Amino acid sequence: MIPESGGLAICLKALHLSSFAACFQEMSGTAESQGWSHQQYLQHLAEIELEDRRQDRIERLLKASGLPRDKTLASLDMTVLPERVKKMLPSLCEGHFLGRAENIVAFGLPGRGKTHLLCAIGHELVRRGHQVLFIPAYRLVQKLLVAKRDLILEKELKKLDRFEAVILDDIGYVQQDREEMEVLFTFLAERYERGSVLISSNLVFSQWDKIFKDSMTTAAAIDRMVHHCVILELTGQSYRNQEAQKRNADIQLRGNDHGRGAELIPEDRLAEAEVRAQE
Repeated sequence: MIPESGGLAICLKALHLSSFAACFQEMSGTAESQGWSHQQYLQHLAEIELEDRRQDRIERLLKASGLPRDKTLASLDMTVLPERVKKMLPSLCEGHFLGRAENIVAFGLPGRGKTHLLCAIGHELVRRGHQVLFIPAYRLVQKLLVAKRDLILEKELKKLDRFEAVILDDIGYVQQDREEMEVLFTFLAERYERGSVLISSNLVFSQWDKIFKDSMTTAAAIDRMVHHCVILELTGQSYRNQEAQKRNADIQLRGNDHGRGAELIPEDRLAEAEVRAQE
């Protein structure tokens, strides 16, 4: 004969209440010592089950999102953000713009934290249960080109529809021929007023003719983006440059401490190159 607790555990697992099954015995002792009613005991177990399921869902969404794990709100250096962006950030992280299918475009020169900012927003959206996709612009374009070649472009676009937000990274770096430009425009047109697109770009709208080449297509793409759009302008010094300068200063300090020039390790050599490139 199966022990009473063993039989209950089997039943709970059959009902896919894994957290319930894992915790009911331990929680039973707590309930007895704390004088909980049966309803309180069940409520505590139900809350554990719900929270574990919520965490599991977040982990699944995060895995499917492709978001860089290290580019979160906690690791974002708020001191480098313009005041206007800092004030808007909490509201954007709430995700209300998703219900209105609004877009976000983050403009700025290289190294201003555009990607990190949009990824941080993406992580917060995932934490709230939203489906997010992070993908570099060049990779999306290549994916759509393959789909077009295989006559399944519409099917591929429908797959993207399940994401409430698509973060399209570094759109300004896509050097496109006509076919590439067409599939990118098709994606933006399909998302218009149906789903949010978050774009990072080193090119302002007036320079988007470098992306889309054709002036009419450029105007149409911009029109669809700005109709319902939040624009984030990231100014200031490159944070990569700042980090490289700090590392370079540390290198010099180490050299001074030893009374001679310090030998550069590979990371230090890269830092020095970054500083020289930015000068």
